[in-house]
Amino acid sequence: MLKKILAGAAAALVMSTSFAADITGAGATFPYPIYAKWAENYKAATGNAMNYQSVGSGAGIKQIKAKTVDFGASDMPLPVEDLEGSGLMQFPAIMGGVVPVLNLDGIAPGQVKLTGAVVADIYLGKITKWNAPAIAALNPGVKLPAADITVVHRADGSGTTFLFTDYLSKVSPEWKSAVGAGTAVKWATGVGGKGNEGVAANVQRIKGAIGYVEWAYAKKNKLSHTQLQNKDGQFLQPDDEGFKAAAAGADWKNAPGFGLVLTNQAGKKSWPITGASYIMMHKSQANADKAREVLKFFDWSFKNGEAAAAELDYVPMPPAVVQQIQAAWKTQLKDASGKAIY
Repeated sequence: MLKKILAGAAAALVMSTSFAADITGAGATFPYPIYAKWAENYKAATGNAMNYQSVGSGAGIKQIKAKTVDFGASDMPLPVEDLEGSGLMQFPAIMGGVVPVLNLDGIAPGQVKLTGAVVADIYLGKITKWNAPAIAALNPGVKLPAADITVVHRADGSGTTFLFTDYLSKVSPEWKSAVGAGTAVKWATGVGGKGNEGVAANVQRIKGAIGYVEWAYAKKNKLSHTQLQNKDGQFLQPDDEGFKAAAAGADWKNAPGFGLVLTNQAGKKSWPITGASYIMMHKSQANADKAREVLKFFDWSFKNGEAAAAELDYVPMPPAVVQQIQAAWKTQLKDASGKAIY
């Protein structure tokens, strides 16, 4: 089903010169499956196309700052001082989860249990075998092979990496001091892949590999995922209910620039690596018509995209938060003369 969705959506993402209202965006690979589906549905409803380049959050931030696209996308919210210095505003568009994935013969999807501290030690190169005592202790009765672990990480600037490393920084003091959190970090070991797509491909290719991808990519590529222990000590399987639980306590109203990081949230059902994906636009718009079309696309998606989000295991922004976003559009986005665009 997901393969059909993405195949159909890919056609909707192709830029068409026949529509003056076509818009372009670039950035995070994390939300690509849902943006693709929204673009497909939006074009069917309005005739207008949205071309989104899934190039990673780092590239998306660079492109919007350079004004080569109508909007940028990042899974790492920019600090208020960075937004102000670049003349940007941002808003969350969708929420979802990042999951550890592996390629291990004889192991069923979701069978292996991991903690954040063990994942950190794997990515630090301290745990190198799948039957290592730290992993075996979490998985009594599971026949773990004596296979080497190959770490797979992102090779590009990535909001998915930010969420993953931010989580590891919260659960492992050694990770926080040695590597830290960021869209790009100095990895202790492993091989890189470009985009969620590249990480998924490497995990599929390499026996004994472990990686991290957005949940829709894990499902699309039929990757075997792990359980993960959350802040309350519960081992969970990834699903949209876990992502919703992690997002439930988010206080968007009091977050400067809507900047919230939802990793390692409390709650028995909260998936520990949950995050929002953000859209960035220039506050002063030289082409007000294009900016207005971007807002129309996301406005339409907020109102009509919930079913598609649920199908792909994303979490839509709550209606109250959408109202806050729309209020920010009215006050922050202006045309060249200073008139509100929305």
